[in-house]
Amino acid sequence: MLTKPTPEGARDYLVPSRVNPGRFYALPQSPQLFKQLLMVSGMDRYFQIVKCFRDEDLRADRQPEFTQIDMEMSFVDIEDIMAINERLLQKIFKELLNVDISLPIPRISYREAMERYGSDKPDIRFGFELKCINDIVENCGFKVFSEAVRNGGDVRGININGYESHFSRKGIQKLEDYVKTYGAKGLAWIKITEEGIHSPIAKFFTEKEIEEIIERFEAKKGDLILLVADKPDIVFDSLGHLRVEIAKQLGLLNKNEYRLLWVTEFPLFEYDEDEKRYVAKHHPFTSPMDEDIDLLESNPGQARAKAYDIILNGVELGGGSIRIHNTNLQQRMFKALGFTEEEAWKQFGFLLEAFQYGTPPHGGIAYGLDRLVMLLTGNDSIREVIAFPKTQNASSPMTEDPSEVDEKQLEELHIQVKIEK
Repeated sequence: MLTKPTPEGARDYLVPSRVNPGRFYALPQSPQLFKQLLMVSGMDRYFQIVKCFRDEDLRADRQPEFTQIDMEMSFVDIEDIMAINERLLQKIFKELLNVDISLPIPRISYREAMERYGSDKPDIRFGFELKCINDIVENCGFKVFSEAVRNGGDVRGININGYESHFSRKGIQKLEDYVKTYGAKGLAWIKITEEGIHSPIAKFFTEKEIEEIIERFEAKKGDLILLVADKPDIVFDSLGHLRVEIAKQLGLLNKNEYRLLWVTEFPLFEYDEDEKRYVAKHHPFTSPMDEDIDLLESNPGQARAKAYDIILNGVELGGGSIRIHNTNLQQRMFKALGFTEEEAWKQFGFLLEAFQYGTPPHGGIAYGLDRLVMLLTGNDSIREVIAFPKTQNASSPMTEDPSEVDEKQLEELHIQVKIEK
């Protein structure tokens, strides 16, 4: 439980050491490095139910301390890991709920998940899939749409099939307020009613453009098309959440329906605007797709990872990857993340040194046990299935922690606390 803080561990809980003044341990966010070292050592099968810790903002399915079902295997590829875990999930659902999970579990790539659902953890119990209309509106008379496309943005929407009558103008205004919380500037709409097309933006389009939009969404009488124009990430985020919010309002989310899905081929990196550099999407030990290795230097933003997540009803149950097992490739990965060779060895020398003795191909996955139990018991909050959970601000009302420490303890630990007003 006491390990080394790393620059990639920005959400670590730090533990001061009395016998090593000025030095800190970190509580593990995951046993990642240790289980990889076990693979290097020849212990080629690892399975553990383990406590992990993460100092981040809480929500309904997240706690500062949580339990993982964690596994790692040597001499495996993605297909091996998926096959083992599909049989594990099939057994869990059959024994606990008497629910039959048919195999193989469906798979889609990260890109397809975003294009169709606006989310890398899509809920596929209902439709309302995203459609792109950039080609139709790039030269239209509605400047909000045409300028978004010209500036490298997107215009996408969802069709709320058959529910047009459920949403008044006031109801649509509430939906617009909802997407604004995800950065969208507004929400355009088109109703297809018995009397014809109703939309405040229809006057800006030619008859042909309206027909093409309706055809793209396969819309018919009784449908409601909702549209967002903005930067691609904002469009995906706002519409991805909107489709789930509408499904909730319409009562389409059946807790007794279990739809599992693998999402694969995640981006290897994501760009951090604050740090002005690429950071690892999962962690820096994830292997790139073989055909994307040369993109590490030339175009890291386009590199895909041998990573996969298992999704249940729009919640990420677990995730994993095939790991890098080559010292040279691992150093190239660190370089792409902005580490000098000296920095990489200083932080991860124990792993890089172990790799030099011969490392088997290996990979694994970790599940959030608490999340899984939450979903299997039909609860909406992880706090319902954890003894002594923390509140939303990561505190405990019972023991009143976290708490202040007396001055003597701080002195022994060589710590000075600076309180900002």
